[in-house]
Amino acid sequence: MPSRGRSSASHSSGQSASSRSPSPDDGAAALKRKRSSTRSASIPSTSSRSLSSSRSPPPRSRRRKSSRGRSPSVSSDDDRRNDKSASRAREALEQEAKDKETAAKGEALRSTLAQFSSTKAGGAYIPPARLKALMAEAAAADPGSVEYQRMSWDALKKSITGLVNKVATDNIKSIVPELFGGANLIRGRGLYCRSIMRAQALSLSFTPVFAALTAIVNTKLPMVGELLVTRLVSQFRRSFKRNDKTVCNSTAMFIAHLVNQRVVHEVLALEILVLLLEKPTDDSVEIAVGFMREVGAFLAEEAPKANNSIFDRFRAVLYEGEISKRVQYMIEVLSQVRREGFKDNPRIPEALDLAEILGENSDSDDSGSDADSETDSGSDESEAGGGEDDAQRQLEIHDRTETNLINLRRTIYLTIMSSLDFEESVHKLLKLEVPEGQDIELCNMIVECCSQERTYSKFYGNMGERFCKLHRKWSELFAQSFSNYYDTIHRYETNRLRNIARFFGHLFSTDSISWASLSVVHMNEDDTTSSSRIFIKILFQELQQQLGLKDLAERFKEPSLQEDWKGLFPKDNPKSTRFSINYFTSIGLGVLTEEMREHLKNAPKILLAQRQAALAARGSDDSDTDSSSFAISISLALLFESFLFFSQSQSQLEPKPTSSPSPR
Repeated sequence: MPSRGRSSASHSSGQSASSRSPSPDDGAAALKRKRSSTRSASIPSTSSRSLSSSRSPPPRSRRRKSSRGRSPSVSSDDDRRNDKSASRAREALEQEAKDKETAAKGEALRSTLAQFSSTKAGGAYIPPARLKALMAEAAAADPGSVEYQRMSWDALKKSITGLVNKVATDNIKSIVPELFGGANLIRGRGLYCRSIMRAQALSLSFTPVFAALTAIVNTKLPMVGELLVTRLVSQFRRSFKRNDKTVCNSTAMFIAHLVNQRVVHEVLALEILVLLLEKPTDDSVEIAVGFMREVGAFLAEEAPKANNSIFDRFRAVLYEGEISKRVQYMIEVLSQVRREGFKDNPRIPEALDLAEILGENSDSDDSGSDADSETDSGSDESEAGGGEDDAQRQLEIHDRTETNLINLRRTIYLTIMSSLDFEESVHKLLKLEVPEGQDIELCNMIVECCSQERTYSKFYGNMGERFCKLHRKWSELFAQSFSNYYDTIHRYETNRLRNIARFFGHLFSTDSISWASLSVVHMNEDDTTSSSRIFIKILFQELQQQLGLKDLAERFKEPSLQEDWKGLFPKDNPKSTRFSINYFTSIGLGVLTEEMREHLKNAPKILLAQRQAALAARGSDDSDTDSSSFAISISLALLFESFLFFSQSQSQLEPKPTSSPSPR
């Protein structure tokens, strides 16, 4: 019985297996039954345990026969399909979980960045490592997000601000590569301008360093320098209108050093000075004095005429006396600094003169290639024109900018201003190597320096006297200088004219130059101007003060010089004679006009004698009767004309005490 049952069971299972073809649905159903049977087997109940314990397991031969009854190919295909579908399902679930996790991380990162950058100052402090990691995650997640852009902008601002705050004279050469390499200055030019303006306002002593850094940046990125200058000018105008002295002073100092570094043209500096001195107050003049101390050395070299006009304006403000004593003293100190050549305020400190060095290094490759090309072309030309003369190849350069003359005048000026007394100044000036033919410039510079003084100083008169007595050459040059200044005296204002007249009066009174130099003066109404008449008046008053009226009158009676003084005391024309007499009488030197008055009295008799002699010579050929009658008529006419001339002269020479000023 047992054997038959096993055979029938095996036969039925084999028949069912052979009659059915394998399908995926059957495999899935079999897998489910297998799993359910496994679960039921893993958690058995108490009744099943007792049943299984009472039931004996089938024999081993039966179990082996039942396992062999199924086809092995069908079971392996079903297992592969089931594994593939299960792996696909697992991959889909894992991908969905990853997407959810990435979205959650991105949202958390955005919220973190927004929290850190929520305030104007940059939010809470983030350690550098954490910030770098956040930036990397944000760049990987969404580089175009607002939070990432905000964090990158803050990082750029911190980088530029940190470099600007670290810059100093010692480390500026190492800061510049970091600034160009570690920061995007094109994007952050506004940040750079804001940082450097804020740092300069807080530390004025570092202004030359910030100006040098800006000059280097300006050589590579002119847009940065232009933006900085625009903001500085706007800030200066705004603070000037608001009467904010602190901001106005710091801004003006920064602009002055930018002018020294040639980032800004000197016209801007001159415009600022004109604005500050247009309506002078204590604060505006104080700012102008500080500004001039910083930029004065540059203006003295690049724009000397404009610099002189600015100092003239300072003197005018000082003369007006509408400012406090403290500010007046500051102007006097500025004048002393100018005399010393701004030795304590150089244009550019040697350690900060870096812009040109950077330009040379950056252009070295280009210049080298250009030099090679020029060498090649030059070699070709030399081969082609080897027979040409070397003298024809040399080009003679004519300097029409008068650079050498300007440098000579500057050297003379600085030498005069740096001397303690006139003897030291003469000694230094004689050691200068003045080019041949330009000795007159030394005389002109002495006169110009004298004219620039607030009042006349004997320092310059003694200097000119010493030069004239050292060698005859200098006496002739100063006489020539007198002639030149008299011809152009109308160009000078009253104060400068007064100083020049007193200087030459000192030279005449000490016989340093010849009195024959007065031959250039023609005292008549046509050849004189108001300026020249004032000049002669001050000159003769200086002579009267130095020599005395008696000695001066005796000096002008020198017979050997009467020919040279024909223009000064004219006798050829009665109109010019009367003009000269009235002029010298009005300035209190009527004693010099005695000879001209005597000549004017005797002029009718002399004129009558001359005409009678002429008529006598003419009438010698005529008959005696005709000549006698003609001579009598002519004599009567001449007597009447002389009488009218004499009476007119006497009326014009009458003393007028109300109109003639007393001599000073």
